[in-house]
Amino acid sequence: MDHDAEPTTSTFHEFNESTQPLLVKQRSRTWNHETQLDSPESKQMSLSHEVRLEKKLREMNPLGGNVKQLLLQCADALSENKLEEFKSFAEEVRNVVSITGEPIQRLGAYMLEGLVAKQESSGTNIYRGLRYRELDDDGLPSYTHILHDICPYIKFGSMAASGAIADALKDEDTIHIIDFQIAQGTQWVPLIQAFAARPRGAPHLRITGINDPSADHGRENLRLVGDLFSHTSKKFNIPLQFCGLTVHGGEVTRAMLDIKPGEALAVNFTLQLHHTPDESVDVNNPRDGLLRLVKGLSPKVTTLVEQESNTNTTPFLTRFVETLDYYSAMFESLDATLGRERRERISVEQHFLAKDIVNIIACDGKERVERHELLGKWRSRLTMAGFKPYPLSSYVNSVIKTMLGYYSDNYTTVEKGGALLLGWKNRNLISASAWH
Repeated sequence: MDHDAEPTTSTFHEFNESTQPLLVKQRSRTWNHETQLDSPESKQMSLSHEVRLEKKLREMNPLGGNVKQLLLQCADALSENKLEEFKSFAEEVRNVVSITGEPIQRLGAYMLEGLVAKQESSGTNIYRGLRYRELDDDGLPSYTHILHDICPYIKFGSMAASGAIADALKDEDTIHIIDFQIAQGTQWVPLIQAFAARPRGAPHLRITGINDPSADHGRENLRLVGDLFSHTSKKFNIPLQFCGLTVHGGEVTRAMLDIKPGEALAVNFTLQLHHTPDESVDVNNPRDGLLRLVKGLSPKVTTLVEQESNTNTTPFLTRFVETLDYYSAMFESLDATLGRERRERISVEQHFLAKDIVNIIACDGKERVERHELLGKWRSRLTMAGFKPYPLSSYVNSVIKTMLGYYSDNYTTVEKGGALLLGWKNRNLISASAWH
């Protein structure tokens, strides 16, 4: 198959979801930095871990080195259950962090919140409190819309996945897309438009969108997605059916998906599969089980977009260092677009990034749902499930690189084994790959 073919990908030059508002909004929450420290929860770290910690610290950007040093000392004290030292370092951290300061100061505020939450065993409550809570006055979302505008992470994943699906299904007349994280549904509008404009005529399109049942207003979100697709179908004159499912990804069955004979199937996992527990959490290994289920559906293409971070099974202190490194790059990238005092940036960081940070640092077992893995590990899982790589189109890759130029020269892309990685300076942050 010619992965450079362009018939349905030209519209990705105009790929822009910013006109389609998000379907959910989170309740604003003020971070409490005066939390008392008690109820210890920690574990010992071996000497080898300490050596790796110091090595990692030396490798990290010297900018904000004092804040990072204090955070690492704080985490180290907590891991060894040295509560007096932990309290002392935590107080020092409070004096040098701020949600309106430099990137490392802002990140430090949330990293400290995660450490305090771990010490108090309150991480799960904070994580749940920061999830989507209420819609705005028009029944529409706001924070993800802002995030979409100020940085390219969401667009990157959408363009890569949609481009692979457009390429794989360019000659099909009956198409079924299964999206395991439908969100606001806007990522599919440019692809629907591209299918509608095909010289051979528009295909019959069916989209099954899956929504997390633990999200507030989940069913209302799916209703709004259905309204969006109904409007899009009429606008572009393309037959389109939508089915919304409120179910955890790992609990999806073949019967729920209503697979029909003769359909060309595409399956999309965008920033979702890491939420499905693996063998380290559940002996039944729902993560790999879901991949085997999908492979059994014989999709023409399966797309995967994930954070390029290693926080799944690593020990606490190693996980803390990885999280500090990863989000240092992400917080720095946000400064390239929005000023320090902008409320929009503060809201995005609190409602989207901070909740993940707290969950990674403060939660364990089934309560830790943010379990990221590196591209290499995802390759192993997909290969074991029977998938083979489907190289991303060089054309779509070039469109993505052009799109990044509108943000900052510090964004980077790396092509690796048919996959594409988006990074900030020398740190890869998001990977996109396709499989069949």
